[in-house]
Amino acid sequence: MRTNSNVIAAISYLTWIGFIVALLVRDRGDDFTAMHMNQALVLNIVSIIGGILAAVPLIGGIASGIIGLVTFVLACMGIYRAATWSNEPLPIVGDIHLMA
Repeated sequence: MRTNSNVIAAISYLTWIGFIVALLVRDRGDDFTAMHMNQALVLNIVSIIGGILAAVPLIGGIASGIIGLVTFVLACMGIYRAATWSNEPLPIVGDIHLMA
């Protein structure tokens, strides 16, 4: 584990740009960073789905707002947990594994 793994993990939660930067500079053998990057990837995908839902009249705007708020709160929790070296998964998205 690198000494700056927590910084790289926290950066991965900062939109797609942060995720791509973290993907490029990470240590491939670092399980801590990989776990946080997986959660950040799931949050980014959920955020895109929320944006797509915004195009649906009436109910889509409400659903998009709720999804946006939830993803923002989860991203803040992820940044905090990464900064404090916590391996605890995030609620809702922590059990979804998209990255190996």
